Amino acid sequence: MIEIGCGDGRLTRKYANQTRSALAIDVDRLSVVAARAMLPGMELPGRVEFAQAAAESLPARRESFDLAIFAWSL
Repeated sequence: MIEIGCGDGRLTRKYANQTRSALAIDVDRLSVVAARAMLPGMELPGRVEFAQAAAESLPARRESFDLAIFAWSL
């Protein structure tokens, strides 16, 4: 799963437990900090990763995602 524009992680929290791994990104550094604080213990290697990034330059190797979430991000 990838969540583009994760904000404070509200949707990451809702869906991450239903996936094998998740990448949650936001261009705003403070949003990523808030998401990490909201989801303590979820950011585990290979499970959930938060990153400050834009959709145009994903911090992931050539991966594919089964699910993409892009909500309230415009």
